[in-house]
Amino acid sequence: MPFTASWRTLLDECDELAVDATLITPLTETRFRITDIQEHRINIEFVDSGDSQPLQREQFETLAERITDAGGTFDLQRLPPDADPYAAVLSLHPRYEIDDRAGTLTETDDPTTSQLITGTSGQPTADQDDATDRTEPDLDVYADMLLLIDALERHDPTALEDCETPALINLYTLLSDVQRNAGDLRQNVREVLLERLHHDQPVHGQYGSVQRTSRRNRSLKDDDEVIDVLEDAGIPRERIMAVDREKVDEALDVTDLSESAVYETEESEYVRKADVDEDSKETRLQGLKDQLALSDDPDAEALRQEVDDLEQRIEELTEFTPGSEVGSRS
Repeated sequence: MPFTASWRTLLDECDELAVDATLITPLTETRFRITDIQEHRINIEFVDSGDSQPLQREQFETLAERITDAGGTFDLQRLPPDADPYAAVLSLHPRYEIDDRAGTLTETDDPTTSQLITGTSGQPTADQDDATDRTEPDLDVYADMLLLIDALERHDPTALEDCETPALINLYTLLSDVQRNAGDLRQNVREVLLERLHHDQPVHGQYGSVQRTSRRNRSLKDDDEVIDVLEDAGIPRERIMAVDREKVDEALDVTDLSESAVYETEESEYVRKADVDEDSKETRLQGLKDQLALSDDPDAEALRQEVDDLEQRIEELTEFTPGSEVGSRS
């Protein structure tokens, strides 16, 4: 099919969008809106930055040709820099569809609907509201981050010396919980990303970029084997033999030697989280809910629901392990 017909269809689809329709680029998840439709280009404006960009007809045609040349399925990672919006707009066409999970843009024979748009004029108002509802993730780190944000808003983190000791303890406890739970979530995200990154080139998102890399880990073979190989190469056994700390401790247990005879000891101070007051967390979350109940902010209703859901599972938010500590001892 000549691209002229596809271009006319795309312009018609864009023209039918509501004024506040928001599209999201598939790779960087950048929000933008279409501000003007012309014969040879489509003008867009990015929601967060306010910057404008014209999307040229010939670039859409080139993208369509690349999809055809790729057998109907185009890998979005092959898009040139700053071409992300072209894919999002082209997906408005009923014959093009983005698979956000697979990272592809596909030409199909059957009409499709874009999954990257909110606020279309064809949607009922209730459906538009559902599309923009925020969903509370069932994660410990989410609840602790909500409490941490509240604490940071009440205490200036750039002037910690001016904070009362209880406030500092609250900040330290919440930071510790967030760090632990965020670390667990980061590990889960990393495992999924490893399945999707197949080369060493950086892959970009809205807030940064990542790339697949490898790390070479080494572990020694059996002690006797290592010693024999090195001795055969002219390295004396004494040169490679090291003191084993575990064996030294075992020797101290069966002798009269003091620890200071074999160890250099240096004391260091650290802070250890000793307890978590779940009742206080629950009380503070209730306070946040009460504040939201008095707010007229349009976004407050979504937050009210989030905090209400958090209250129902507050006892499961943090798994305290005695002995969690910050710092090290030499």
